Amino acid sequence: MLRGGAAAVPAAALASGGFVAAAISADAAWAQDASHLTPHTMASLVRMARDIYPHDHLADIYYVNAIKPYDAQAGGDAALRTMLEEGIARLDADSQNRHGVTYIGLAWEEQRVGVLRANEDTPFFKKVRSDLIVTLYNQKAVWPKFGYEGASADKGGYIHRGFNDIDWLSSV
Repeated sequence: MLRGGAAAVPAAALASGGFVAAAISADAAWAQDASHLTPHTMASLVRMARDIYPHDHLADIYYVNAIKPYDAQAGGDAALRTMLEEGIARLDADSQNRHGVTYIGLAWEEQRVGVLRANEDTPFFKKVRSDLIVTLYNQKAVWPKFGYEGASADKGGYIHRGFNDIDWLSSV
């Protein structure tokens, strides 16, 4: 009974779709440590990152690690902070108008992607999407998930180190 009741509180908060979801959700607890961006913005950026580059086989921690640098950068760059906070506010407003909940509160990926598509020409979306290419895929812990073994020049190149070893391709 306790196990079920404890899970009901975060689930109910997530269903509400508001700021409270990011504040008390166990999945977004890490966002409370943000120093310069709101926890809601940080949690929404992670959801956005997963929606832009969806990989079901990647744990959320990789997306969190890709987004965390924004908090430190926002401390020294007021323009970046404003862009990120206002960008998430715009996603939330668009989501509220279309679906009645904030962006992070949307349960269906298709709905979130629709909101993102409506904002894909904004400088905010373009910055986050382009930054994620580096911050998400340049994590050494992510490389094995995609079959990349890292640099090989110092080991004689790929000819004798998995050049023709793409057993992971069938699982994608």
